[in-house]
Amino acid sequence: MAKMRDRRVAPSSERRKNPFAAATATRADKTGDSASDRKLVTSFVLLCIVVIPAVSVLLYYVKNAPRASHTISLAHQRGLIKTDVTYQEILTVISENASQLHRHYTYPVLAYITPWNSKGYEMAKRFNTKFTHLSPVWYDLKSQGTSLVLEGRHNADMGWISELRMTGESLVLPRVVLEAFPRELLRNKKLRDKAIDLILTECKEMEYDGIVLESWSRWAAYGILHDPDMRKMALEFIKQLGYALHSVTSVRNNKQHLQLVYVIGPPYSEKLQVHDFGPQDLQSVGDAVDGFSLMTYDFSGPNNPGPNAPLQWIRLTLQLLLGSPSSRVQSVGWKIFVGINFYGNDFILSEGEGEGRAITGREYLNLLEKHRPEFQWEKNSGEHFFLYSDDNHAKHAVFYPSLMSVSMRLEEARSWGTGISIWEIGQGLDYFFDLL
Repeated sequence: MAKMRDRRVAPSSERRKNPFAAATATRADKTGDSASDRKLVTSFVLLCIVVIPAVSVLLYYVKNAPRASHTISLAHQRGLIKTDVTYQEILTVISENASQLHRHYTYPVLAYITPWNSKGYEMAKRFNTKFTHLSPVWYDLKSQGTSLVLEGRHNADMGWISELRMTGESLVLPRVVLEAFPRELLRNKKLRDKAIDLILTECKEMEYDGIVLESWSRWAAYGILHDPDMRKMALEFIKQLGYALHSVTSVRNNKQHLQLVYVIGPPYSEKLQVHDFGPQDLQSVGDAVDGFSLMTYDFSGPNNPGPNAPLQWIRLTLQLLLGSPSSRVQSVGWKIFVGINFYGNDFILSEGEGEGRAITGREYLNLLEKHRPEFQWEKNSGEHFFLYSDDNHAKHAVFYPSLMSVSMRLEEARSWGTGISIWEIGQGLDYFFDLL
């Protein structure tokens, strides 16, 4: 995956197949001036949107889930949350650069910041009051011979952390990616203890509030989660780390222990697979983990262009993970941070191998200024997209968040009583933060 979204490892080839149900058509009128263009657009549309059977969604989607009172954002007050948006409106509102700094979303908000995108650091400071957790993407825990090493301290910006703590109360939990060979790590008590010691020592010395750990997708890629014994060891390691962090008091607040947020991926089929992190896993490690960062984005890719995170897919993911509102697993549902993407994708619609790339807000605005596109709203996915032709006459489809799509995902998370996690704030538009 490109640097903008980090290099994540997919659990299996299933991740790229979009296996949910059959595709449906969307409004694609006015998208081409020739028969070949229309054929190409039609082929794209058939690939791009997936529909989950409505019955399965309606059976669970009862709107009596926990809700929090919330104030009205400036974007709502001005009537900017709508499906019939135009490129002129977006460019005009962006140039006004207005946003409220008090919180509207009253559940936890975790924001990722990457060292290769400096705007994320700026947004974290500017909108510090909007977040409860900030996770700079700094660390990797790797195998080194017969031992382990924690790499990434050179990324740490202590001046930035000091500024954050002077203006807000957000917890700083750097992300640690567990890249160590999993079989050796999980089977060897000394290595497990070493890994935990390295993490705890770093938290103490750097005065962090805990960490965000990413390991499940890598363990799945290695194939160890198909082995019941290895899977059990994996869950035990997560618990051991969580309890170890909980035994340490925060330097900033002696009444608060260090926290562990654990990254989990969404399922990529209608039924949970053996490598998926499911409801039983959630219950198993729930006491040791303070939050679960759920990666409900990256649904589509160059070989299957389409929406970044279809709303119905997010709903089904939450249903698979949390069950019905009356389910016992709901007791830890409030620890879920539903993933929202602040990046977009620019796909090339060709007859052969798919092509595409992630785009940031700045690149998105440049496309609007150059091509002046007409937006289309896809109801099933709850996302805006537009089409344009580049200088080589290749047809492109661009999916990038809008105020409407972000607002709908916030309301979805609110209906479940969950928090949200944003990948990543440096790639978004400034007015997105008004909704938080």
